Amino acid sequence: MADSNETPSSPFMPMFEEFRKELDEHHDRRERVIKASRDVTASSKKIIFTLQRIRTLGATIPAFATKNNAQYWETIQKQYQSIATDVQGINAYRYPQITGGNQEFMEALSFQHYLENQTLISYEEARSKVASMSGEGPDVLLTPEDYILGIFDMIGELMRFSITCIATNGKLPAGRVKKTAKSVSGDGAQNGDQMDVDQPDSKPTEEAEPRNVLSDLREIRLQLEMFEAPDEEEKFYAEVERKMSVMRQCVNKVEKALYSLTVRGKERPKGWVPDVREERPTAVEGY
Repeated sequence: MADSNETPSSPFMPMFEEFRKELDEHHDRRERVIKASRDVTASSKKIIFTLQRIRTLGATIPAFATKNNAQYWETIQKQYQSIATDVQGINAYRYPQITGGNQEFMEALSFQHYLENQTLISYEEARSKVASMSGEGPDVLLTPEDYILGIFDMIGELMRFSITCIATNGKLPAGRVKKTAKSVSGDGAQNGDQMDVDQPDSKPTEEAEPRNVLSDLREIRLQLEMFEAPDEEEKFYAEVERKMSVMRQCVNKVEKALYSLTVRGKERPKGWVPDVREERPTAVEGY
């Protein structure tokens, strides 16, 4: 009698059980990616906070910053390794939640690279860095979109770095002074008849003026303004347009601070620095 009252099992149940399993795995994977992205974002911000305490350009990162940021680099590496297998193949685009972490990491990575080398890190170098932090397994993909948007955000950090240096040191941060060759041989060189390029007895007697942050910001602005985001990617296009406006405001703020220091500074007592405090644009990310 008991056997006759049992509900017969549906032939479709195994199929729906498989669907449920796939959905559970999807939601678990998505939560892992979200958590990793948040942790990468938080650690990257802390790295930037420490780097903003540096006052040199084109030199090795000071020991205090390297020691303080070691734990944050390690956290980022662990998070990338934890989701490396979750964002492979089509899943690299199925879980866009990692984009926020990638962009913040690019901001910290490019900012530190600039402070050390006074150059802009390339996409290949950045992608290789992310791959090296993904462990021995598959690599976490750093898309060109995340790279470009991270560079836009880095402009804001260079602006804060420049303004802080002007307010504390009374000058715009610049790289190291480089020597230039000048010929000192023969009467012809004295009379201006010879070129002072590639002379065998040239000596480094003149010092070329080093590049400063403002000249680099203007060059980066020029290159980014020539970049055209594809119209078919509406979200990326909108982000580029928004960050482009913020980028111009950041460069203008550094220009105004330098102009104030150069022009008005001569009318002030020695040691005076301009008041660069002003309301931060609402589009600039605040921490």
